[in-house]
Amino acid sequence: MNYRHSFHAGNSADVVKHSLLIALVRALQQKPGALTLIDTHAGCGLYDLDGEAARRTGEATQGVLRAFADPNPLLADYRAVVEAVNVDVQPRLYPGSPRVLAQLLRPQDVLVLNEKHPDDAYTLRGVMRGTAAAVHERDAYELWLAMVPPRTARGVVVVDPPYEQPDERARITATLAAAHRKWAHGVTVIWYPLKERTTHERWKDQLRRLGIPKLLQIEHWLYDSDQPDIYNGAGLYIVNPPFAFTQALPPLLEALRAALAPEGHRGEITADWLV
Repeated sequence: MNYRHSFHAGNSADVVKHSLLIALVRALQQKPGALTLIDTHAGCGLYDLDGEAARRTGEATQGVLRAFADPNPLLADYRAVVEAVNVDVQPRLYPGSPRVLAQLLRPQDVLVLNEKHPDDAYTLRGVMRGTAAAVHERDAYELWLAMVPPRTARGVVVVDPPYEQPDERARITATLAAAHRKWAHGVTVIWYPLKERTTHERWKDQLRRLGIPKLLQIEHWLYDSDQPDIYNGAGLYIVNPPFAFTQALPPLLEALRAALAPEGHRGEITADWLV
């Protein structure tokens, strides 16, 4: 599956991913110690919802625009980070994870961004100018392994690839295993698209066999049954999520499900421990 950020900016997967990422970082920031936030597949950092790529798919209408139309206060933090990069009430620009994370930084926190694609890396540097972010242009999996453990006592690695390569899941699995051996208490967030449940179950079994003790799986299925050969939703694997995050999760997940359910479908969003 090819999942370049520019074509899917502001879709339902972005709403869920960024809502949960905000909640996760805020939970970790309940303690005063510094955090290092590492984004291995940072993309361009900011996307034009009126641009050709986003308009070609039109996915923002079923994502960020639904979240803005829903008055649920549990989505207020998400709406605020999108509003921060826009002038008008109706969002025209969409912040990728780098801009979302940059808004969450405290003075003691560190933000490390990586984007291997040269054109996207160039754009990212411009988008992040004026922020405290360090921008790298390296292989994502090499950087992931090289950056852990971070210099600060705590940190988060966000892994959000486009899934263009057939071995993407295998590389994630191998790098996660190696990174966990180096940094067993670190927090890692892995985003993935969902196309069909049977294919996904095989990857889930491979991750389960790693034996990582605290591995939370959050999955958002848009439709009440699999729709063949199309995008059916997205999920996150979160290693070592903090207690404050998991305790506050159920009502946030329900708010996201209700806001994003397609017409005629209830949808489903679940959180379960993989191991």
